[in-house]
Amino acid sequence: MKQDVVPVQIRGILPANSGCALFLGNDEKVFVINVEPQMGQVIGMFLRDTPKERPLTHDLINRVFQGFGITVERVVITDLKSSTYFARLILQQQNEVARKIVELDARPSDCLALAAAQKKPIFVSAALFEQVEDMSEVLDKMNESGGEAETD
Repeated sequence: MKQDVVPVQIRGILPANSGCALFLGNDEKVFVINVEPQMGQVIGMFLRDTPKERPLTHDLINRVFQGFGITVERVVITDLKSSTYFARLILQQQNEVARKIVELDARPSDCLALAAAQKKPIFVSAALFEQVEDMSEVLDKMNESGGEAETD
């Protein structure tokens, strides 16, 4: 793996009025990506392995992937432009003849849901990681005060 990416994990989820804050980071730094409320719930369900009555959209995508022998290789949060994060979903398809890697542009929330569902690694570009505001103290305070943050 190239050294221009930094491994991160989902460190917490905080529901809010207008969305949901996903805290991503490592021991060095934590940053926030805001997602739609239902996406925060879905990602939390995948992190906790919560059983669902009916398959959700990301469950369906995972089943289609399984049917075609495709796995999520990794997710990379790549950029931030005009307050919008960008991500790449790296997929692998392996059969008896060859291994194929496909890289797709995707919303970070979808990438994070699929990574959480398949327990796959999440990375952020080193340049972006350097640029984002460190929210470690906010996450620590929420955890200390018993806030609503769900942590991994």
